[in-house]
Amino acid sequence: MKFTGVSEIDILIHMVNTVGSCESKYWNISWRSFKKGMSLTPLQRSFIIGSMLGDGTMRIGKGAINANFKVDHCLAQQEYVRWKYEILKDFVPTEPRLSYRTTKDGVRYKKSWWFRTIRHPILTEIYREFYTTDTYRCGRKIVPENIVDLLDPLAIAVWIMDDGSYNKDKIDISTYSFTLREIEILKEAMHKKFCIKMSYYNDRDIGYRMYCSKSETQKLVNLIYPYIVSSMRYKIGLSLTP
Repeated sequence: MKFTGVSEIDILIHMVNTVGSCESKYWNISWRSFKKGMSLTPLQRSFIIGSMLGDGTMRIGKGAINANFKVDHCLAQQEYVRWKYEILKDFVPTEPRLSYRTTKDGVRYKKSWWFRTIRHPILTEIYREFYTTDTYRCGRKIVPENIVDLLDPLAIAVWIMDDGSYNKDKIDISTYSFTLREIEILKEAMHKKFCIKMSYYNDRDIGYRMYCSKSETQKLVNLIYPYIVSSMRYKIGLSLTP
């Protein structure tokens, strides 16, 4: 494999992501030293926290020790994916890419934009907070009991941009993957930390959705507006233009 115009660290990152885990045979002194010095900024951590409530996923692959983080959104949300990449690019060796699928007739088509980080112990710490290992829900995301300590306006903004919708002057959030107890934890955290009251309802037995009344929606919008990507402003009832 020939590399030109890249550093040794670039090569090491490439090998980690194309071959597999950094705990493989490519794990060497140079890579360990570089990786040890990496850390999440407060902004990066808040972004990941919000993503874990929303569409973000983390995984510890077979034979791996540490977790990575993946972003994957529909074609129309390319700008949003790019915004996420810019936040995490210190941990991402390749820019967002297109994923493809093939129809039953053998026609290949574009499906989504995505990127994935390297594996790192810092990400593993977050993984252990947001994923359960119990038999019934093994590998599923959960809401940590201490979520109130992890939330800030950026995290809430990412959560809304991922899973929120706006209808009849109200913000509604898809929380199907969470249990009723976990939704109660989120509800209590939003009220305790931001004085925003949220409710929930059972959506046709699919699962629970959280929502705000009109007045509480306005408080929520005021909180997260500075962090909303222009192409995602429809999620809070605003047009795409400034």
